Amino acid sequence: MTQPRQGSGPSGLERYYVLTGGRSAPGGAATLDVATLLVTRSVPEPGGQPEHDAILRWCRDPLSVAELGAHLRLPFNILAVLVADLLGAGRVEARDPIAGTGDPGPDLALLEEVLSGLQRL
Repeated sequence: MTQPRQGSGPSGLERYYVLTGGRSAPGGAATLDVATLLVTRSVPEPGGQPEHDAILRWCRDPLSVAELGAHLRLPFNILAVLVADLLGAGRVEARDPIAGTGDPGPDLALLEEVLSGLQRL
C-alpha cells in the first residue's frame, strides 16, 4: 500500500468535496443556470475561502455562470454550490440575462392580433 506524499493537497473529487463541504447541490432557493449573470456586491474578505474570493474578483463586472466556470475550471454543480453560498450571504447578486438587455420582448397585443387572424383562417 502506498503512502500519500507529504505536502500533497486534495485533487479531483476529493478537492471538490472539500470545496463544497460535501454538498453536491446548492441549498436554499438558489436557481442558477449557465446564462445567469453574477455581479459582486462586496469585496473579498481576509481569511475567506480562496474560491469565494476568486468568484468575487471575477464578477466585478457582470459575468455568466458559464464564463465563470471556465475561468475557474470548476464543474457547474460545484460552482453552483459556491455561488449559492455567496448569494445566501448577500455577497453576489444573480441577474436574469434577459432583464439586463433592455429588450421588453415581443409586443403582446401584436401577438394576440396575429393569433386571432390565424384562427379566422
